[in-house]
Amino acid sequence: MKSNTGSIDRVVRILAGLALVAWAAVFHGPVWAYIGIVPLATGLIGWCPAYTILGINTCKK
Repeated sequence: MKSNTGSIDRVVRILAGLALVAWAAVFHGPVWAYIGIVPLATGLIGWCPAYTILGINTCKK
């Protein structure tokens, strides 16, 4: 897999994912907030399957 997410994109994904998971786990938010695992994972690995399908690349490499 070739990285297709840039550094700012990755940071935003990680922060959004952490916020959603924390909302669900710590603050007893709705169960759907666990969807934050997806942006968290894509931010950590640096590859987004949706970007591949859509032909988007925010990585400057």
